[in-house]
This record gives sequence, C-alpha cells and structure tokens, in this order.
Amino acid sequence: MKLQKFQAEIDIMPLKELLDPQGKAVEGSLNNLQLTGLSHVRIGKHLTLQVEAENQQAAEAKIETACKQLLANAIMESYEFSLSLISE
Repeated sequence: MKLQKFQAEIDIMPLKELLDPQGKAVEGSLNNLQLTGLSHVRIGKHLTLQVEAENQQAAEAKIETACKQLLANAIMESYEFSLSLISE
C-alpha cells in the first residue's frame, strides 16, 4: 500500500487556568508602547510537519502520539491540530 503525505498544523497553548509569564510580559510591553485595548495575551507554539501514513486516521494517530509524548506538556499545555493531504 502506498503511503499518503499529510501536512500537520499544530497549535500548543498554555492551559487557560495557568499564568502565562511570557504573555504578561508582552501585555506589559504593549501598554508601555501606548497600545491600549490589547489584553489577555497568551504565548504558545505553532508547529508544522509532514507525516506519511496509510490514511488520514493513521496520520491523526501519529500526530496525537507525538503531541502527547513529546510536543506538549499535558500538565501545562493544551494542543489542537489539523491535517491536510499533500497532493503530489
């Protein structure tokens, strides 16, 4: 069976219940620059990668495993991802 290639877009963000020190620092800097009305800044990570799999379900399982075991810290972060088929 020929493997399909997918493009994964992964967003990892700190849990809403937790303080985001980077976000607070950026929010303070925005205020220092007189950029008012900007608040609740949260800083996260955006990753893109390609995955080869038999089908979309298998690709999703691989990305889910990568997120749970390596890319995101479940104690402090949440993640979402989307997949799109790469046409050759």
